[in-house]
Amino acid sequence: MNTEKDNQTKDNQTENQFVESEFIENEKAQIIEQTDEEEIEMAEPLEDFEDDEDEENLYEHYRIKVDGRQELLRIDKYLMKRLPRVTRNRLQTAIKESYVKVNEKQVKPSYRVLPNDVITVRLPDPVRDLKKVEPENIPLNIVYEDKDLMVVFKPAGMVSHPATDNWTGTLANAAAYHMQEQGEKFLALSHRIDKDTTGLLVIPKTTEARDFIGKQFFHHTIERTYLALVWGEIKADKGTIKGNIARGRNDRRIMSVHPDGERGKRAVTHYKVIKRLRYVTLVQCNLETGRTHQIRAHMKHLGHPLFNDSFYGGNKILQGSVFSKYKSFVENCFTILPRQALHAKSLGFQHPTTKKWVQFDSELPQDIVNVIEKWENYVKYV
Repeated sequence: MNTEKDNQTKDNQTENQFVESEFIENEKAQIIEQTDEEEIEMAEPLEDFEDDEDEENLYEHYRIKVDGRQELLRIDKYLMKRLPRVTRNRLQTAIKESYVKVNEKQVKPSYRVLPNDVITVRLPDPVRDLKKVEPENIPLNIVYEDKDLMVVFKPAGMVSHPATDNWTGTLANAAAYHMQEQGEKFLALSHRIDKDTTGLLVIPKTTEARDFIGKQFFHHTIERTYLALVWGEIKADKGTIKGNIARGRNDRRIMSVHPDGERGKRAVTHYKVIKRLRYVTLVQCNLETGRTHQIRAHMKHLGHPLFNDSFYGGNKILQGSVFSKYKSFVENCFTILPRQALHAKSLGFQHPTTKKWVQFDSELPQDIVNVIEKWENYVKYV
């Protein structure tokens, strides 16, 4: 029979008990449910994909429901006990920069945790990134570099970060080698783009730059402009596509759009027509959020898949005649551009040290330029 002292000891153990969640690798969030019954709920594992560029996957995710008998305690001290791998300084910085919220609201580091509070934490630079990236001597097209960061141009065919079936030969491997040669340590990518999408990426070189740039991605203040060649003639000169994005139920490599928000993550793309070529349209897309295949899925949802996008049906003739001459013309364009016609053209953000706005731009790659020129010439004579 338990004594009163034994019962008190058991209560204290129950109150302070915390089952440290196993860190889930390969793009998986951690969700920690700590209730009076001490139930722990883990998030459904996400799979690795070579072109999974969803920015939420570049963070460690935690959701903690505070025990109903929790005593008042500063939130940084409370989280230090729950997240043993994270330093107090990093937690305080995360709280100040709104990576930590209580009941969906921003709080100060002095906030005292209350019973039944729901705390959500999103920390940039997951531990898994440091374990996967091995330096490799791969050519790296550096557009800009200083002591805080570098902006690089990723070519088509290169995966951004190691993942399933692509553990080597990635942009991150190349960046890690370059930084190693300079006596620096690779930290993480701030964002990614698809394997067969070309364009600009920013890579932080210090923890301060990583956190400062990460904050801008988190709050959607980064300027990102893409150019895409899509099938069909878009009616409106400009517009906004809003629709949650989730992995397909039948094929998880393909993203589906849910405008009513019943599934998936919030996604917003602003677009503007740049050039109309009767059968195809060149559009500018600006991302408000960064979801996997966001532009590709949103444009398909709009009824205008990206030209030669095999995942979303753009590798078929979707506009124009059925005559053999036209078919040969389109197939020739597919040969010239053997990938989706998408390019991350420009990137703008506040510099982590100078705090000044910096803007970087890139030219369209030659394969997209060549196909646009072919369409321009074609529509002149039809």
